[in-house]
Amino acid sequence: MKLTRIAPLGALVAASALILAGCASNEAAADGNTPSGDSSAAALSGTINGIGSSAQGTAQQTWIAGIQTANPDLNINYDPQGSGAGRKSFISGAADFAGSDAALSDDELAGSFAMCADGTKAIDLPVYISPIAIAYNLEGVDDLKLDAATIAGIFSGKITTWNDPQIAALNEGADLPDASITVVHRSDDSGTTQNFTEYLAANAADAWGQEPSQTFPFQVGDAAKGTSGVAEATKSAKNSITYIDESGAAGLSIAQLKVGDTFVKISADGAAAVVADSPLVEGRADGDLAIDIDRTDTQDGAWPLVLVSYLIACQQYQDADTASLVSSYIQYVASSEAQQAAAAQAGSAPLSAELSAQVIAAAQTIK
Repeated sequence: MKLTRIAPLGALVAASALILAGCASNEAAADGNTPSGDSSAAALSGTINGIGSSAQGTAQQTWIAGIQTANPDLNINYDPQGSGAGRKSFISGAADFAGSDAALSDDELAGSFAMCADGTKAIDLPVYISPIAIAYNLEGVDDLKLDAATIAGIFSGKITTWNDPQIAALNEGADLPDASITVVHRSDDSGTTQNFTEYLAANAADAWGQEPSQTFPFQVGDAAKGTSGVAEATKSAKNSITYIDESGAAGLSIAQLKVGDTFVKISADGAAAVVADSPLVEGRADGDLAIDIDRTDTQDGAWPLVLVSYLIACQQYQDADTASLVSSYIQYVASSEAQQAAAAQAGSAPLSAELSAQVIAAAQTIK
């Protein structure tokens, strides 16, 4: 079961103090100044606002608690409205940074960003890796097994009962009821939906029949907003099923996923292994670390139904104070201490040492 409390603040305070000292040291090396003008470099002050991914919600609570406790004059607000809302708010200038389970699209990058200096763009920095669960509420079935084609059939509305022969063939001996399946999906534009549909398009294209999208493409079942919304809707409806960031799946059963010829149980390690095997998206600006996830990875234990969630920031802000705070916050978030704290609370996979170093280096270039 996932923990819902915030990790002990003492550990987070110590971690944030260490990373912030490192942030300021790096900035001092570049321009001779620290964000606060104090050589101790531990004190940040001011306010920045983020909007975005609800999957990041628990992690953001953890990160913000750590950095703000070490810096009482720092105020970071994060509103988990969803990835689509986060990107739109950042593009329009309503947020200083965005959390998104999908990187900026080519069309979005071709436009302008209200917070960014003229002639500069935004960059995608991965900070949160988590498996997406196929979570269900089905009495008497504790170890459901599904493959991509069957998941596609269920969520497209082609498979409508739990004892359908396609489900039964994967679950020999299970007592599957003759009951209608209630599909629960996101009502809002969602990076989780983007990752879910990318997985189905890559592994069950014929059964799914749709291009990847942040908008759920079928008029089937019940719709709910955000990670918490689909979790509550699934818990409230017998014989229901949803796709959800694992951090929100507490209290629900989680299906095993057929990967290659083997059924695999969900794990953060399996999600992290897929990300480690995946290249960066080609053609992006320096400092943009969008990842081209290999959805067909079949290595032992792999969980290719994975989301990589980003903090989206300007390469260069119009306001230097905002730039300094966003840069320091991202460097803290990508640190080993902050990543481990989020893993303890959200069940996410910490960034690898290599990816953490890349994100911190990219955040240091924000100005």
